[in-house]
Amino acid sequence: MKTLKTQVAIIGAGPSGLLLGQLLHKAGIDTLILERQTPDYVLGRIRAGVLEQGMVDLLRQAGVSQRMDAEGLVHGGFELALDGRRVAIDLHALTGGKSVTIYGQTEVTRDLMQARQAVGARTLYQADNVRPHDMQSDQPYLTFDYQGEPHRLDCDYIAGCDGFHGVARQSIPADKLKVFERVYPFGWLGILADTPPVHDELVYARHERGFALCSMRSATRTRYYLQVPAEENVADWSDQRFWDELKKRLPEELAERLVTGPSIEKSIAPLRSFVVEPMQYGRMFLVGDAAHIVPPTGAKGLNLAASDVSTLFNILLKVYREQRTDLLQKYSEICLRRIWKAERFSWWMTAMLHRFPDSDDFSQRIAESELAYFVDSEAGRKTIAENYVGLPYEAIE
Repeated sequence: MKTLKTQVAIIGAGPSGLLLGQLLHKAGIDTLILERQTPDYVLGRIRAGVLEQGMVDLLRQAGVSQRMDAEGLVHGGFELALDGRRVAIDLHALTGGKSVTIYGQTEVTRDLMQARQAVGARTLYQADNVRPHDMQSDQPYLTFDYQGEPHRLDCDYIAGCDGFHGVARQSIPADKLKVFERVYPFGWLGILADTPPVHDELVYARHERGFALCSMRSATRTRYYLQVPAEENVADWSDQRFWDELKKRLPEELAERLVTGPSIEKSIAPLRSFVVEPMQYGRMFLVGDAAHIVPPTGAKGLNLAASDVSTLFNILLKVYREQRTDLLQKYSEICLRRIWKAERFSWWMTAMLHRFPDSDDFSQRIAESELAYFVDSEAGRKTIAENYVGLPYEAIE
C-alpha cells in the first residue's frame, strides 16, 4: 500500500472542496483532494448560478475571481410575479447597496480547477473506495484505490465536501447524528437554452398552474424552471411543451417577449430540506451538501457551502497559525446558526411560491395573505432582500 501525507485531506472536487483547497493553499497549508469522478464529469453538472456577495468576496480572496468579475452579471434586484402582478425587490435600496452576481456553478468550478492546476496542488480524480478512518483520534487517515493500487493518506484533518450522497457523512455512526428532513411533493423541471433572458433580472413566478423561475447564465444563455409533480418523467416534456407551459405561468407582457429555442440540457431536480447535526465527527468536518440541502427557491445551496468553507478555513488558519485547537469544536455550531436561517428562508420562499397538491383552501388563503403582507410592506421587502443577498458570515474569534 502506497502512503501519502498532507495536512488537510479533502474528499470531493466540487466547488466547496476546490474553494477550501485554494484558500488553504494560498495560506501555505498543504491539501490533497480525492474525487471519485473525472474532471469532465464534475464540470458536466448543471447547477446554481446566483452568488451572494459573501461568496463573491470569498472567491476574490481565493484569487479566482478574474473571469467572474469580467463575465458575471451583477444584479441589484429581482422580480416576483404573483398571479400576474409584478413586484420588484430592489436589493440595492433595501440592503444598503448589496447585490448578487449571476455566474454559473460550472464556471466557478472550472476557475477553481484551473487555479489549482496552475499552482501544482494535488487532486486525484477517479479515486475509488475512499474511506475515512480514526476520525476521533489525532491521526486520522483515508484509504482509497487509485490507478489500480491501494493507497493510504495520512492527515491532520478531513473535510467531507463530497455531497449529499458522499461517503463522508455515511462514515459517521448513525447514532452520532440527528437528521432533520422535509421532502417536497414536487420537483423543478429545468432547461438550459442559448436564448436571451426574458427579463434583465430573475423572475420568480407564483401561478395557479404552479411555480416558474426565469433565470440566466449570461446575456445569451438562459435557465428556466417549472414546478412539476415529484413523479414526473423528463422524457414526457418536449421543448415545445416546456415553452408553452412557461408562457402560461408568466405575466402576459413577459410571455409575449419570451424567446424560445432548443434546449441544451433538460432535467428534473427533486426538492428537499435536509440538515444533519452535528457537522463534525472528531477531526472530520462536513461541508456543503454533505451536511445540508435546501430547496433551490432561495438560491442558497452553493452559497451555504461557501459559508461553511469560510468558517472551516478561518478556523484551520487559527489552528495552524495560533494553535487555537479550541475552535475546532465550534465549527458545527457556527455553521448551523447561519444554515438554519437559510433553511428557513428557502422553506418560506418555497411555501409561498409553489402550489402544494394537498393544500386546502384555508391554507392557500393564509399563504397568499402572508406573501401579500411581505411584498406590500417595506419592512417585509427588506426582510426578503436581506435574506436573498445573504446574511453576514460569522467572525471566528
